[in-house]
Amino acid sequence: MAIGASVGKGAVNELADVIIVQHLLNDWLGDTGQTLLPTTGNCGPLTIAAITAFQTRVLGATKPDGRIDPGGRTWNALSSRSAPPATPKPTPAPASALSGAAWWHANQAQFPNSAAIDDLVQPFRDQVADFLDALEVAGAKVKVSATRRNRIRAQLMHYSWRIAHGSIAPKDVPAIPGCAIKWDHGDLARSKQGAQEMVDLFGIAFQPSLTSRHIEGRAIDMTIDWAGTLQIRDKTGRARALGAPRSGNTNKDLHAVGATYGVRKLASDPPHWSDDGR
Repeated sequence: MAIGASVGKGAVNELADVIIVQHLLNDWLGDTGQTLLPTTGNCGPLTIAAITAFQTRVLGATKPDGRIDPGGRTWNALSSRSAPPATPKPTPAPASALSGAAWWHANQAQFPNSAAIDDLVQPFRDQVADFLDALEVAGAKVKVSATRRNRIRAQLMHYSWRIAHGSIAPKDVPAIPGCAIKWDHGDLARSKQGAQEMVDLFGIAFQPSLTSRHIEGRAIDMTIDWAGTLQIRDKTGRARALGAPRSGNTNKDLHAVGATYGVRKLASDPPHWSDDGR
């Protein structure tokens, strides 16, 4: 398997070459528990972000260019990855793996979420960094509470909610690779009680999604506030004077400034910003 021309940022991006690269990237993304790319042959932001992430995490590149050239270092590393070993059949979970408060206290810390900007995917990572720089220069106070959401943690939250609320039977919950937990206690009432204990400890108020922008590294939760009038420049360099309300949650003028950087506000979720406003 080979590509005939470059793929990625500023590349030729022939349809057949892009599809080959997307399939190879999906092999790596799947092995590392990340969201797979659509194999459409269109080299858009998600494909370029995946190339950049591969260059950073696998090749250790400090300045990834988001581009794959035939015979180049990134292509050689991506195309020569050995096939992953066959997934072993799951073994029955021991009694200590039963879901509930005890399991949560013993295990949930293994699957932490991140509040680090560096864990966001490109180009959103740089867009957020530029917006935060503008806010800092303007004198705003910013507190980042979440960026990348751990995929396993998201599944634990999702299925504990659904079991507790009766929308899925404990025996029907799919196995979570890399996480030993037993949802079925042999009794529906005990199973729902264990799931509810985890819902309470996670502090869940609504059914968690399995496909959120946070899981993809394309969202950030942050609170922003300021005193007086915030003098901030948008991405074009235009100065904006922002008064009340002095909160990033509700100030629509600040939302408009963020959008110029590619950081868009989801109005229905107070701290939530993402690359597409979802």
